[in-house]
Amino acid sequence: MTEPRNFYIFGSGISFSVSPTIHNTGFTHHALPHTYTIHESASIDEVAHLIHAPSFGGASVTMPHKLQVHKFCTEVSETARAIGAINTLIPICNGNGERSIIGDNTDWSGLYVIIKKYATSTSGQGQRNSLKAGLVIGAGGASRAALYAMYKAGVEHIYLVNRTQSIAEKVRGDFKGTFNITVIPDLSGSSLPESPGVIIGTVPAETTSEEQFGSLFKERSKGLCIDMSYKPRQTPLLTVAQRHEGWATVTGVEVLLAQAFDQFKLWTSLEPPREEMIEAVLAREVGVGRGSLSML
Repeated sequence: MTEPRNFYIFGSGISFSVSPTIHNTGFTHHALPHTYTIHESASIDEVAHLIHAPSFGGASVTMPHKLQVHKFCTEVSETARAIGAINTLIPICNGNGERSIIGDNTDWSGLYVIIKKYATSTSGQGQRNSLKAGLVIGAGGASRAALYAMYKAGVEHIYLVNRTQSIAEKVRGDFKGTFNITVIPDLSGSSLPESPGVIIGTVPAETTSEEQFGSLFKERSKGLCIDMSYKPRQTPLLTVAQRHEGWATVTGVEVLLAQAFDQFKLWTSLEPPREEMIEAVLAREVGVGRGSLSML
């Protein structure tokens, strides 16, 4: 018989999170006696007692804790170490009853799947190479996953922009031994040496405006625009991209689902019931059509 386990999402300002809906749907599908709940905290230290509890089954980690939670990890996966951010905690028990906490990152793998699916779907349409250039907006923990996903997907030239350029330069330096990043000062057309075929926004939507992104899509008739921010679902970045008919857009909810599928498998070693999870999320959102999650 499977012992009940407690799973969480750790972060600040996450009362709206749909992660409990996603993972509890998966637990129900597989008849697992687990629960997944929201635990908000200003500091990652406030959740130490939950991580160390014998009933701890795993956790999703979101901002502002992705860069600090490593202190509770016995091991960190190679990809999480390369990215420098952790979004998944996985407890592992050895034969002696001793437990380790593994820190991993599924933000990048979810994005990778979306980018590769888009590239495959457009490769035979005579489109300019969509993976020639990519742009990441923002330089926090989520941006590191976006940059790494672009690199793994084969994007040749990767650009990074952030309100504070010195922070972007630090991120560039952190990845220097793995792949090259070009930091640009702003989003004006003159700052980008080439038009990106993949654009990923990683900053909170409420801090942005449509005017910021006005010049991004003019030089290219087609591309892929992803916004990792999902509150609200319709962000200023996606709104501007959708004004250009050839641009495919992916919401933060789709990114959240894609990475959650990988989390669920890491925690349970079971296949996530993708369709059921998607439908459960859509059922929470009035007026959202099934077709809006076409990139999953």
